[in-house]
Amino acid sequence: MSNGTPLFWMTMAVVSAAFGALHGLLFGDGPKLAGVLYGTGVGLLVIAYERGLFLAGYSRRLRQLPTLAYFAAAEISLVLVIVSAMSLTGLTIWALGIADKPFLEAVTPKLSTIPFALAVSALIVAVLRVRDLIGSETFTSFILGRYHRPVSEERVFLFLDLAGSTTYAERHGDLAAQELLKAVFAAIAEPVRRYRGQIDDYVGDQVIVSWPLARGIEQSRCVACVFAIRRILEDDRDAWRARFALVPELRAALHGGSVVTAEVGVDRHKIAYFGDVMNATARLEGLCRETGRGVLISDAILARLPALPDGIEAEALGGYRLRGRSETMAVHALAERRAPVTAGAANPPAGAGAGRKPAVPDFAPRPRRPQAEVSVPGRSPASA
Repeated sequence: MSNGTPLFWMTMAVVSAAFGALHGLLFGDGPKLAGVLYGTGVGLLVIAYERGLFLAGYSRRLRQLPTLAYFAAAEISLVLVIVSAMSLTGLTIWALGIADKPFLEAVTPKLSTIPFALAVSALIVAVLRVRDLIGSETFTSFILGRYHRPVSEERVFLFLDLAGSTTYAERHGDLAAQELLKAVFAAIAEPVRRYRGQIDDYVGDQVIVSWPLARGIEQSRCVACVFAIRRILEDDRDAWRARFALVPELRAALHGGSVVTAEVGVDRHKIAYFGDVMNATARLEGLCRETGRGVLISDAILARLPALPDGIEAEALGGYRLRGRSETMAVHALAERRAPVTAGAANPPAGAGAGRKPAVPDFAPRPRRPQAEVSVPGRSPASA
């Protein structure tokens, strides 16, 4: 349930309406339609402000203030938003004839109501920020207690790694490198939401995304997400060059299978994944460097996809024995199909030859050594 979905706003509307009814129970003669509408209007406008749907530039400038000044300015701003929301909601209710009040009384907020609205707004904002911090699906899992006991499930994992980040940090400093990572991670978020994945963790310059297996392979969402991310970065190449003097390049690895998911920790709780799949995906991402390919996918996932997205083709690279594994893994490289360069040749129709594994590739495969023993630098097991 991301911020832009109808489900999110419907949920927020119901929660806000419930607090409007609660106000009537606590301070009036019971819940009434007008009170429910006031709660809904105020709650939705406050959440829209907190989510940056309006006055986003103002909110960004507030965050640049020293901590104490920021808290003071943020609270004053929240009060002003609440007062404005009360007035706008009152105007709407008066115009619709729902509340039998004079105009001035309808649009003038009651001073006794403002503290209640401020406390409720602060509570909702705090819950939403915790949700943002750990991820919406992880937050829901904590609330429902889904992983209090370890659960075996099948998931698809996407490991994304920013190429050249260490070199960039050496040239421009750690602060500049952090700004680059922050911008790249922000760009990744929208395609992940669009293709119904969840960002499980950030490990240095790496992002770990996952899907429940059925959801990830349905309509080949996991593959479509990878290339949507790559296209977003490529389409904004001028802006990236102007800001960072480079266009970010991501290495990507897709693998999946059975993992054990569990809630771990005492002072700090998190939902973690355990199993060979996590280590194998990390090794596969490292194999991108060895093969010089930007996107690799294991046969375990490729074989389960209904078809590759239009314009994407797979090239079989053979079997690789990754470090720490006794068995070889069949690996494929994914890439966007290039148009034929033959002079005078017509462009093929959209989706032509979009089969997942063409019997006769229309390109010359790179020389490779089958059954290669590949030593890929290991990473610590990732967690969500």
